[in-house]
Amino acid sequence: QVQLAESGGGLVQAGGSLRLSCAVSGRTFSNYGMGWFRQAPGKEREFVAAISWSGAIRYYADSVKGRFTVSRDNAKAMLFLQMNSLKPEDTAVYYCNADFSRSMVVPAAPGNYWGQGTQVTVSS
Repeated sequence: QVQLAESGGGLVQAGGSLRLSCAVSGRTFSNYGMGWFRQAPGKEREFVAAISWSGAIRYYADSVKGRFTVSRDNAKAMLFLQMNSLKPEDTAVYYCNADFSRSMVVPAAPGNYWGQGTQVTVSS
């Protein structure tokens, strides 16, 4: 059974940085897409960033472009999100997502596998 587990969330002041990690365990897959989504209180879940299996293709929500960087280590089955210049509006629960049916997560149709989420709180 596949499991995704996020870590690295916390409380940070505006302008600060955090690095989120997501570990994939269970069955071994290759050529799968991974991404990050987030959900703020009272709001719908939204796409943040995605990365292809090879790492050659990455795309971001407009709201995080230039501040967040998504990366992955396939040998360790890990996904990362480096978040810099954090803003209070980045406060949310961040979720890792994996799509084992394609090499890239589609923002409007994410994969079926989700982590439990990690809370990121940015104070002003």
